[in-house]
Amino acid sequence: MESAPLVSIVTPFYNTQAYLAESIESVLRQSYQNWEYVLVDNFSTDGCGDIAAKYAAQFPAKIRVVRPPSFLPQVQNYNFALSSISPGSKYCKMVQADDWIFPECIREMVDVAEAHPSVGIISAYELEGRHVSLDGLPYPSAEVSGREVCRLFFLRRLYLFGSPNSLLYRSDLVRSRNPFYDERLAPFEDGQVCFDLLKSNNFGFVHQVLTFSRRDNESISNRIRPYNYLALFRLQAVVLYAREFLTPLEYELCLEDAERQYFLFLGKSVLKHKPAAFWEFHRQGLGVIGYKLDSSLYTKWAPLALLDFVGNPKRAIDSFLDRRSKTRDIVYSAPEDERPR
Repeated sequence: MESAPLVSIVTPFYNTQAYLAESIESVLRQSYQNWEYVLVDNFSTDGCGDIAAKYAAQFPAKIRVVRPPSFLPQVQNYNFALSSISPGSKYCKMVQADDWIFPECIREMVDVAEAHPSVGIISAYELEGRHVSLDGLPYPSAEVSGREVCRLFFLRRLYLFGSPNSLLYRSDLVRSRNPFYDERLAPFEDGQVCFDLLKSNNFGFVHQVLTFSRRDNESISNRIRPYNYLALFRLQAVVLYAREFLTPLEYELCLEDAERQYFLFLGKSVLKHKPAAFWEFHRQGLGVIGYKLDSSLYTKWAPLALLDFVGNPKRAIDSFLDRRSKTRDIVYSAPEDERPR
């Protein structure tokens, strides 16, 4: 009988003492047993290293602790962790240090992957705080075209990727990218990599709640939540990847909608006098896709936002459509023939 494939599980951590043991214990409770566990200590100072060392000493055949050469920013540390997986593993699962997975998680995800060799990424329902998320696919949908999953995001805003904690990857895909995550796209690197992988791989889904993502802790996503980072993520994804999955007309309409939603939000933010950190976050995020945040925002989008504020959304939208051709000159920093396509 063929043996079960090896799964590399990785947990990069830095100063997550309050949650790390719970995360590790969730891996130890897996009903699937052919795994290795790589705990990556990013020079924690709160005792996390001792917690990891204790578990590695208890399970030396299953758990190992590694450290990067020096302290790394989060995404670089995630990439270092993924580069540390066994060359013999067939699948790779990240379990974030402040989250955890249900006992059947690895088994159910591997079963889908083994039954559908064209699948490169496997997801499932996620318990996000107290709410179940990543729903929307009809049952059973064990395998869905990668292109179709991406089209669902761009055309219906159905996002099925969750966080790194939500997904299982084929290890050959992880090893084929060095680094795995594009560090320029932080904090959206984990979502954007899925669009890249799904150009040539299918998507697997388990219709069970298999992962838990915490929402009551101090994290990067919680810190930037008031910045409406999802609107920026959508615009980045449309500019960088939508052409791969949409018809030219679908792309134009999708880009128009993403720009309108995002820049109308920024126009409202001008009126709300957001702090400098807010604007720097959006300035950097726009720079990644060749857009420039400058004073034209005030003159073009704040008036539309004001109309929206006073109860004239139709007038604001109509005004936007009238100005659509001029809008491109506002938001792009590059000359017309150099604009991203």
